[in-house]
Amino acid sequence: MASFVTEVLASSGKLEKEDLSGKISKLSRKVDDTKEEVCEMITKRYGDFLPSLQGSEELMIQVEEVSREMDALINCIENEVCMILSIKTAEQTRLSFSCGGFTAVLCSRISMWLLLNIVDSLKSWKTSQLPLLSTLRSELTVQRENLIYHLGDEWKRLVIWRLPSAKGVKSFLKVELNLSHPCSKDVEPKPPALLCCVLQALAIQGDLQHKIKLFSQVLLKNMMKPLVMYPSLSVRVTKQQDEGTILALECLEESHEERSTPSQVYSKLLLVLKTLHSHLLDVPIGEKKLSAIMGELIWEELSQCIIHECLLYSIPTNSSQLEKYNTVIKETEDFEKSLKEMEYLQGDSTDLLKYARDVNCHFASKKCKDVIVAARKLMTSKMHNTVKITPNSKLHIPKLPAPSSEVKVKQETRNEMITENTKQLSAMSLCLPACRISESVQQLMELTINTLCEAVGSSTQCALQLFFTARNIFQLFYDVVPTYHKENLLKFPHLAAIQHNNCMYLAHHLLTLGHHFRAHLPQPLSEGVATFVDMVPGFRKLGVQCFLAQLNVQRAELLERLSTAHNFCNLDDDDNYIAASKAVRQVIHQLKQLGTVWQDVLPVSIYCKAMGNLLNTAISEVIAKIMMLEDISSEDGEHLHTLCQTIIEEGPLVFIPLAEENKNKKYQEEVPVYVKKWSTFKELVIVLRANLQEIVDRWADGKGPLALEFSSSEVKNLIRALFQNTERRAIALTKIK
Repeated sequence: MASFVTEVLASSGKLEKEDLSGKISKLSRKVDDTKEEVCEMITKRYGDFLPSLQGSEELMIQVEEVSREMDALINCIENEVCMILSIKTAEQTRLSFSCGGFTAVLCSRISMWLLLNIVDSLKSWKTSQLPLLSTLRSELTVQRENLIYHLGDEWKRLVIWRLPSAKGVKSFLKVELNLSHPCSKDVEPKPPALLCCVLQALAIQGDLQHKIKLFSQVLLKNMMKPLVMYPSLSVRVTKQQDEGTILALECLEESHEERSTPSQVYSKLLLVLKTLHSHLLDVPIGEKKLSAIMGELIWEELSQCIIHECLLYSIPTNSSQLEKYNTVIKETEDFEKSLKEMEYLQGDSTDLLKYARDVNCHFASKKCKDVIVAARKLMTSKMHNTVKITPNSKLHIPKLPAPSSEVKVKQETRNEMITENTKQLSAMSLCLPACRISESVQQLMELTINTLCEAVGSSTQCALQLFFTARNIFQLFYDVVPTYHKENLLKFPHLAAIQHNNCMYLAHHLLTLGHHFRAHLPQPLSEGVATFVDMVPGFRKLGVQCFLAQLNVQRAELLERLSTAHNFCNLDDDDNYIAASKAVRQVIHQLKQLGTVWQDVLPVSIYCKAMGNLLNTAISEVIAKIMMLEDISSEDGEHLHTLCQTIIEEGPLVFIPLAEENKNKKYQEEVPVYVKKWSTFKELVIVLRANLQEIVDRWADGKGPLALEFSSSEVKNLIRALFQNTERRAIALTKIK
């Protein structure tokens, strides 16, 4: 047995000089001879001692146990060694002839490493304390550690990375991968035999997966991903005679593009992967090649990088470019086909190809996202840049393809039903009145029309996405604009008027927008789903609320200014008169400023109603304050008349809805139409200067103009405040009934 161990251990250093197959044959014969010698020795010794042990049952039991252990040990060594020899003989022989002395030593050390596993499996046996196993285990442990060291050292020598210490695109120019072993000189380049031996040895040892994983991570981070993300980077492959191959990143100075095209990305990645395949990864490891192992490690992350950094930006921005995208799909198919030929990929199409083939869906998603982003940018832009809208202004809708025959029949039937009514509307019906809207809102409407035009002729899924994106534009406007511009809409009356017009403009076109496109869209949109009418009331309400909030702000300012007039009492006092006069002038000034700000912005009808409402607020407050006075001296009455006359003269002049002054006179003459209390105010001014008889005459037994504006009690109170208590006053009061 000792001679057998000596032979096995000694062979680890001498296989490099002898024929491996011959050595294996010798070892096989030695196993057989040793087995026979051991068996004969045990049988002989057992036969010699058996008679002397017949009287001792305890010794007999011990002998039988030792015998069984020896038989088991011999069988185990015999079976395990034979198994190793039979399994590894063919492969080791092939490797020894192809790789020379290094491989022979390598294979013998691998055998030692496998034998160590066998010895370790015998630790539970009582025979594990035998000197044979102890010696064998120690030697095999040393050989295994030597094997691990030499394999790691050889890997570092064959695969050398040079990596940058800094970050940024320029730092990647320092990335370099040196495969420092010449490729085989066959018709098709393959990894050298020495490298194959090292890789297979690492696989047997169990360390290959770890090293390939680390290699893959470095490759992805420092070479593959940068080639995808930066169009200015390219890869250079330098083959050095008898020294190996170098892959290095370089800069393309002529490239100024923000993103690489799929074709550029695929060509750069294939150059790297083909080089690695022919110089490193085309090595069988078990049932598959090393390229397949690395493909499993890098493909998911690499494909996601290609999708998000390249394919995403190659999606067309309009439907007319969709047909050209078939080129990208073909390039992606060829890219995956090449990877499958090199066994980086297994099975059918991957997420990368599926993404490229789903271009219609991605086009719609990208288009919708871009549209919403553009819409929000318009909504958050400045509102004061305006354009003029006239009743003749129309939406610029491109010529759309003819609807299908089925849709055309339905449309003709609907038109026949409509034309049965002989009464026709005016040409100006449903026309938007002249006003000014934000330029951004007009652009928003154009964006919506372009989005709907993209939906025409698209697939059903794409058309649905685009149509509801168009609806989302208006919903976004409804939510974003009042919130984003909230402070300015309350602070600046000009912007409030523009926002009112914007909402009315959108509501106006929402009435007919769906009608323009419905017949040209696929089902179910053509069945009546394509409508925006339901959004009209919300936009009208939004515009009204915004403008009413501004009117409330202006109304509050008017009342605040009038509050400084000291209730228009004791105007014979100079300070009081000055305060009251100042308050009236400020009110007139404020109204004139508003009239100028809203001029040519609001529709004329809205302008006149708004100005009339504010002027009515001011004179109603003046009337209320005067009616509350209990004593008005003749001097006070004269001052009140002067102040009120100022309002009567200046009030109509705030109605200037049009920029052309000569056209505003019409609206200034229609002040009583828009100012509810205007006639009441004029009657009050007359009463302030009238005598008792004139007042009685204007009352005319409750049928005169004064009776139309004031109640009898109000007129009596005015008489008591204006005139002293005399018989004439008493007679006049009796006539006010």
